[in-house]
Amino acid sequence: MDGSTPAQADWKIGVDIGGTFMDFCALEARTGRIASLKVLTTPDDPGAELLTGLSLLAEREGLDPAAVSRFVHGTTVGINTIIQRKGAKLALITNAGFEDVIELARLRMPDMYSLFCHRPEPLIPRDMIFGIPARMRADGSETLVPGQADLAAAVAAVKAAGAEGIIVSLLHSWRNGAQETAVRAAIEALAPDLFVFTSTEVWPVIREYERSSTAILNGYVHPRVSGYLTALEDRLQAQGVPAQALLTKSNGGLMTAGEGRRDCVSMLLSGTASGVIGAAWLARQAGEDRILTLDIGGTSADFALIVDGEVQYGTDELIGEFPLHIPSVSVSSIGIGGGSIATVDAQGVLRVGPESAGSVPGPACYGRSGTAATVTDAMAVCGWLGHSEMAYGQLQMDVDLARQVVGQLADQLGRPVEETAQAILDVAVSEMFAEVEKLSSRAGIDLRDFALMPFGGGGPMLGAFLARELGITRVIAPRRPGVVSALGGLVADMRGDFIRTVYTGLDPASVAALKAQFRALSEEGRNWLRAQGHEGAADLRLSADMRYAGQSYEIEVALDPAWLETPARIAQAFHETHRRIYDFDDPEGLIEVVNLRLSALGAGPKPVFPVDAGGTGQASAERHVPVYLDGWRQVPLYDRAQLSGGAEFAGPAIVAQEDTTVAIPRDTVVRVDQHLNLHLSFAE
Repeated sequence: MDGSTPAQADWKIGVDIGGTFMDFCALEARTGRIASLKVLTTPDDPGAELLTGLSLLAEREGLDPAAVSRFVHGTTVGINTIIQRKGAKLALITNAGFEDVIELARLRMPDMYSLFCHRPEPLIPRDMIFGIPARMRADGSETLVPGQADLAAAVAAVKAAGAEGIIVSLLHSWRNGAQETAVRAAIEALAPDLFVFTSTEVWPVIREYERSSTAILNGYVHPRVSGYLTALEDRLQAQGVPAQALLTKSNGGLMTAGEGRRDCVSMLLSGTASGVIGAAWLARQAGEDRILTLDIGGTSADFALIVDGEVQYGTDELIGEFPLHIPSVSVSSIGIGGGSIATVDAQGVLRVGPESAGSVPGPACYGRSGTAATVTDAMAVCGWLGHSEMAYGQLQMDVDLARQVVGQLADQLGRPVEETAQAILDVAVSEMFAEVEKLSSRAGIDLRDFALMPFGGGGPMLGAFLARELGITRVIAPRRPGVVSALGGLVADMRGDFIRTVYTGLDPASVAALKAQFRALSEEGRNWLRAQGHEGAADLRLSADMRYAGQSYEIEVALDPAWLETPARIAQAFHETHRRIYDFDDPEGLIEVVNLRLSALGAGPKPVFPVDAGGTGQASAERHVPVYLDGWRQVPLYDRAQLSGGAEFAGPAIVAQEDTTVAIPRDTVVRVDQHLNLHLSFAE
């Protein structure tokens, strides 16, 4: 005996909940071993599937809940609450005379070219908006202080209307939030049973509609998110998990569950953002820096760009029908997923989505009482699915049921069942093609310079077919595509975003104010990281929303804090960014700085996975199976677990694995790299 003790087990778990499955990605840090799992969701009791997953990991992989040192969770509770409109009944207290701020919004229609387009119903109806006599000037000076009697009357009206919570959003509070804070304190004293959020504590930005709507989204989901997180922590404690629960955020970072109870709006896009973060990390491992990600789950397909190895961020991402004004990973979505239902409309046209069979009852081929034909059913009819267990043995594919429901559509169309199934897949790919073309046009990029990385349960099934339609010649299928979003939580960093509206001209006179605001933002960012339990160094990234004087909207420009001493250098960066986006700039134009932004990042531990250098040579197929490719033909089926680094094979082929199935079209060459990613390539 040398006196040494064996290393203690240390598990890090990433969990992501989608429309059909809850995904688990568990890393045993001591060995680098990865264990993954999918568990069907329980819509009637969100979070119950967590206990099932932890129990299965303990049973199958030897996971000891007491050895879990890191637990990261992404959830769709917030966004589903908004989409389903099942949030809190809210009231808005604002300035008298400005009660129409939510209804007026920006006076834009969602689709200006549609005669049938309509604006969404506000989350707070007009009769739940109450004005109080209060006024703050644009310079931050208070000219009209709300009286106690006026506040008491407003609160009484709110309670009589049956509100569960109140949002306070007053004019010019971006300059001085003291009036909102005082109103909140008065409300909490008058009605301690109601929760209250102010616009400045949620997102203190100029423009009252954007500030108000962001606070409303936060309050609307607060009760359900807070209840869900409380239940999550209780379940983890009951299972003996000592790790503090961390949450993935819309900006691709992490925060604690305690923070998430108040900062609910920051986690509305947590699952989709986490998937892009995971994909970016996998792409860097594979040596790729220009990636189009494709995340297909049960209800939607999500697309994002990774440019020069960096995830792209933006604002005004849509949450259901509503824009989200805080920084988020830029993701475009469309209602096409594995559970998307195919129908024939009154004109005899085949349509796919956006309605989904979800996890209950799910596609017909799952054998869970589904009666509608879905994309997954079409894949089964065409022979791409049904040759192995699915979802880690939780599902057995019933191809006969798939043929029955697709056959009903075939009868309506007067076509053979296989041709109908192929048509469903073609329509699904066509819908995704149109969405990606819009994304590439907005970004001004040539997709032929990119590789496609499909993930999620459905991404690898349709990814290669979409890539060919887009003119993309390379596809990278990760080792565990079905749990990339869960993996994203394991590789993400703590990240908080902060903003200050400065609204000043860019000139030497503004230097002192910009430097003071940067110092305040930096302190806020460092304090936030400490509050999240991060003890390491803080990576502070500064940017500014800037515009030419006379313009209505700004562009975000990355800044080096050292440039705050030299306005000319900031101006140069703005001109360059404006020219890159709009293909012109005005070097003599006056420049305004509207907002300063700061992202505070605290790097977390990154997993280290074993590599498989393998060798070279032709991979061995497990067997051949029939697939419909303009007629039935036998194609090789490979077991993903048996593919080693350096192996090669050609399509058409199927690669079966526990979390998904990779469909490989004809005229495709496949190579397995040392990280066990599949690299698909085909001629342009």
